[in-house]
Amino acid sequence: MEFADETEDELRAFAERLLAFDTTGGKEGPAQAWLVDRLEEWGFETYEWTADAAALAEHPSFPDDPDAVENTEASAGGPGLDERPSVAGVLEFGDSVERRSTDDSDPTLVLNGHADVVPVARESWDTDPFEPTWGENESGDPTLTARGAADMKCGLAACVFAARRLAERADRADLDGRLVVESVVGEEEGGIGAAAAALSNPYPFERDAAIVAEPTDLTPVVATEGTVMKRLRLTGRSAHAATRWRGESVLPRFERIRRAFEALEGERGESVDHPLYEEFPVPWPVTFGTVSAGTWSSSVPATLEAEVRIGVAPGESVAEVEAAYERRLAKVVDEDEWLREHPPSFERFSIQFESAEISPDEPVVAALQSAMAERDLDAAPRGATYGADSRHYVAAGIPTAVFGPGTIEQAHFPNETIDWPDVLTASEVLADAARTFLG
Repeated sequence: MEFADETEDELRAFAERLLAFDTTGGKEGPAQAWLVDRLEEWGFETYEWTADAAALAEHPSFPDDPDAVENTEASAGGPGLDERPSVAGVLEFGDSVERRSTDDSDPTLVLNGHADVVPVARESWDTDPFEPTWGENESGDPTLTARGAADMKCGLAACVFAARRLAERADRADLDGRLVVESVVGEEEGGIGAAAAALSNPYPFERDAAIVAEPTDLTPVVATEGTVMKRLRLTGRSAHAATRWRGESVLPRFERIRRAFEALEGERGESVDHPLYEEFPVPWPVTFGTVSAGTWSSSVPATLEAEVRIGVAPGESVAEVEAAYERRLAKVVDEDEWLREHPPSFERFSIQFESAEISPDEPVVAALQSAMAERDLDAAPRGATYGADSRHYVAAGIPTAVFGPGTIEQAHFPNETIDWPDVLTASEVLADAARTFLG
């Protein structure tokens, strides 16, 4: 299902306009309103929903306090959840057109993307991050640079135009079922829109499968890693730098904890096996993303705060991995007299990501692989060391694969860039996969 020149021009224009919206900090609203207008213009039946902070506070991925859900680190001071709609367009095929979404016997496939993007450090960019810029890669193929180019507005654009291409086919009457294109909010904040859709179905029909178009280098991902976010706080005793032996520095204690966690990371890499993660040198990584210690250069540092991201393997729960690291911390504390008398705190913060996995034999994976085989793409199922909104749908009993254009190595980076031919290929694969799934 190749793109005609005029359709590719439309896709280019669509992606450019979508990327031009600044959707950081919870500001997805204008982009979502624009998208709804386009979907309705192209014949989609549209839906809209917002998340409830109290309901999300009951969800294991989110903080327990509804106010904290409303004001995550990414969107503090921005619009409330009631001003952040997730939206979708639905196309119906075959007999389901007559029944207008009232019969759940027809299959339904969801193509999902998120509208939000991470913040930008403009001084690190060569171009305006919200002014899409075309260029060329080393092979001479066109590239598109903007915040969200890879993560993941071009993937969302590929979903929209996959649905349009399927609707324009002359043999669409041979299909039965529904194709849903979703644009959800707050994925970078734990999956606000997707979690809400998983907790309370916004449609009058059931969903049989989904594909999330995150950047996967055009490979089918069937397993995503989870994460635990923890904040470590240590207390020492300050002293003048000239008599530092009178103080108790937090730094050597922190280093013991860091080495102990690194050792546990290595042990888990050996003991927690998964066939889809053998290619990664560190399959379940632990990262001390921020470390802040001390108050003055001429004083012994008596306080330290560090934020830690801990990887969770598919098949493991956040709670059991969290407990393993808490036990390792307790061992370090038990071996240090100062720490025993001044125990550190080690508390959750921010968003937790449960791992997710589906069988490679699911029909949605087979549909993807069939479409990929037509283009000589490597269709071997893979695992990813990051989390995605797919986990919310998998938890709701909806088999969900991850497949999209671009590479995760460009996500969240300055000068975020995607190879444009990959966007075209992804959209064609998604259209053919949907045709197979609904055929």
